[in-house]
Amino acid sequence: MARSLNKAMIIGNVGQDPEIRSIPSGARVAQFSVATTRKWNGRDGQAQEKTEWHRIVAWEKLVDIIERYVKKGDRIYVEGEIEYRQYEDKDGVTKFTTEIRAREVLLLGGGRGGDEDGGGYSGGGGGGGRGGYGGGGGGGGYGGGGGGGGGGGGGAPRGGGGGGAAPRSGGGAPAGGGRGGAGGGGSNYDDFQSPPFEDDDDLPF
Repeated sequence: MARSLNKAMIIGNVGQDPEIRSIPSGARVAQFSVATTRKWNGRDGQAQEKTEWHRIVAWEKLVDIIERYVKKGDRIYVEGEIEYRQYEDKDGVTKFTTEIRAREVLLLGGGRGGDEDGGGYSGGGGGGGRGGYGGGGGGGGYGGGGGGGGGGGGGAPRGGGGGGAAPRSGGGAPAGGGRGGAGGGGSNYDDFQSPPFEDDDDLPF
């Protein structure tokens, strides 16, 4: 049987704080949107741009990470699978939606402000990458293991400079305390208009 591939990779800004829900089985799901902007020059030479909104859904271990670290305006890398789904809203009307089911999330610098390296997390046993939320000095990102972690900010998980990438191994949890990061420039994410998120346009539970 021929192999197939369903893979989506986007880099953009988070439109609103993630919405966290629990379903009857006890599993938790995170949902948020990410804006990507394409720029080009028209035939008249004038600059053009178009912003697209992508609906992101995450399950399992990624929910804990997203709930703790991902906030509106963060610049983020999301990798996952495109899923098409249909459901009935509260009025019994069938609706269709397209989502990216996240398998890996990587926080990048230059979002709400800060010259940060960011940290990566994978769902379903994956670990951190690209210098995750390591504490000051040692420690890698999510997934623990060896390798240098965050910068020498002494416990500020996203602050400081340098630090090698943590191995993408399973287990572990993010080291360090709350959100850190230096001040500085950021993206004009407030210019984005968040897409409407209505109750009848959400996950069917």
